[in-house]
Amino acid sequence: MPTDSTATSTPAAAPRPGWREVLRGVRDPKVALLLVLGLAAGLPFMLVGNTLGFWLRTEGIELGAIGFLSWVGIAYSVKFLWAPVVDRTTVPLLGRLGRRRGWLLLAQGGVVLGLLAMAILTPKGHLQLFGAIALGVALASATQDIVIDAWRIECAESSDQLAILSAAYQLGYRTALLLTDALIFLVAAQVGWASSYAAFAAMAFAGLVVVLFVGEPRSAGPSSTVGLPPLWTPRGLYDAILGPFIAFFLQHRQMALAVLAAISLYRLADFVMGPMANPLYADLGIAEQTIGKVRGGIGLAATFFGTAAAGVAALRLGLFPTLLLGAVLGPLSNLAFAWLALSGANNVVFGIAMAIDNFSAGFAGIALIAYMSSLTNVGYTATQYALLSSFYALLGKVMKGFSGVIVETLAQTRPLMEAYALFFAGTAALAVPAIALVAWLARHAPAGVSSKS
Repeated sequence: MPTDSTATSTPAAAPRPGWREVLRGVRDPKVALLLVLGLAAGLPFMLVGNTLGFWLRTEGIELGAIGFLSWVGIAYSVKFLWAPVVDRTTVPLLGRLGRRRGWLLLAQGGVVLGLLAMAILTPKGHLQLFGAIALGVALASATQDIVIDAWRIECAESSDQLAILSAAYQLGYRTALLLTDALIFLVAAQVGWASSYAAFAAMAFAGLVVVLFVGEPRSAGPSSTVGLPPLWTPRGLYDAILGPFIAFFLQHRQMALAVLAAISLYRLADFVMGPMANPLYADLGIAEQTIGKVRGGIGLAATFFGTAAAGVAALRLGLFPTLLLGAVLGPLSNLAFAWLALSGANNVVFGIAMAIDNFSAGFAGIALIAYMSSLTNVGYTATQYALLSSFYALLGKVMKGFSGVIVETLAQTRPLMEAYALFFAGTAALAVPAIALVAWLARHAPAGVSSKS
């Protein structure tokens, strides 16, 4: 079993890079590659998540059913169950292109075919089968995430480069989220939701083609598995499945549980409110064209600034200050949606809410990704990151399934918009434990870690 406990970060005492070094790092070709991979990873997420909720609502599906259907996203939170297989095996036939590339092409193929099937079937009259296909897309997308996350970490040659690559990945990812949660509304207004999903399936296929022309990460090559026992042996299964978890707890010891708790609570408020955001727009009567234009304009700009601000903060301020700032900014989105619900279909308020939501989500996303990436061990990259990213999302994705029922229950004794507002304000309070835990971790981190990654 590999025993190298060296994390991907450089020594804590390393000096912070200057602005010239930061700009030089941005010009690295790997940055463009991670931007593309981030786009590929982000495309399916909203199409089986919050955007799907708007489509379902326009088809007359009840809020309770929309909330429960959001549970297909739990696939992203249990990906650690098959991450060891992805980490240690190659795909038949496609594996000749490389261990990471083979799995990535297989997963992307599943995403493309699944989105096409959703476009052909549509939810009206086939909700159960439609939901099963959406689950298949989520499983393929989660597998794609396992590979891309490992790729991003394995490409980095230092903690500073990892921060830059993580920022590029998150920018691509957030751009894809805006495309599937903004541009798609403009497309759907013209050609309908089914044709829109078919168009984005074609976009996902374009990402698959790009992967054919990129090289395998050097640390993921054949030499990375030399000397390791075959996976399908008792020792191989032990090493692949238990090894990453044992290595994580040995490295972080008494802090391990606090780290996992902080990660699981960090974006909880955002996850729980998510399924009700698009139904709110539909119930407010905000036009699809307006949603697309505001999200694609103000939302895109806010995402860029939030992502860039987090990347610079991680390099200039350090990991924990950036992480704490992201935890504070995150619940501002929830409060902005509560304000929108009480303001009605006010385009100015809608634009401000989108700016707040996208800036805070972009910033918090980068902060969390950089932190989780710094916790992985060489030799267990894919599995450990899958474990961490599963903890980050599992609790929130379980809880968000009840979001529709909560709003419907609140609406029994008050107007629907007031029920929405109370729901969003209540979810903002879920961020308080995360802020407290991150502050505690920063205070008790080993010397030098709280301010430097």
